[in-house]
Amino acid sequence: MNAALTPDQPSAQPQTGRHPAPGRPEITRTGHCQCRRIVYQVLGEPIDPHLCSCPHETRISGGPAVLWVGFDKKGLTWTGPGGEPTWYATWPTLRRGFCPHCGTHLISVADDSDLIMVTAFSLDDRSGTDPVGHSYRHEAVPWMTIALADDPSAPRPASP
Repeated sequence: MNAALTPDQPSAQPQTGRHPAPGRPEITRTGHCQCRRIVYQVLGEPIDPHLCSCPHETRISGGPAVLWVGFDKKGLTWTGPGGEPTWYATWPTLRRGFCPHCGTHLISVADDSDLIMVTAFSLDDRSGTDPVGHSYRHEAVPWMTIALADDPSAPRPASP
């Protein structure tokens, strides 16, 4: 299925944010679930680290937001003894991966995207994953204050 995301669908595609710098060596990062049965490796720089406070994310995570970080789908490898996570469709074109043993929510992938989105706190190294955006901010709990990182790919005002 290659249906486009609708305005009320949780974000799985980059909206803004960091993109890989040309000519830099690829970075390998690892991540895992709480019980370490589901372990993964991703290649490259983080793309579009962003918070999401949509009803799907808050219910799945049990928290006020999830911090997602994108990586090229082709650079994902499942390396742990549990193999791939168990998949659950939360939207007709969007699947979530979680550990069937400990329940850790690890990954989101849209059918028509070249990216996979991993939960930032499942990564062993979270450098470069400060959020540059917040989808469904209007649905965030009123007591949560969000401070976003500067987006290095955003246009800068001209110097006087």
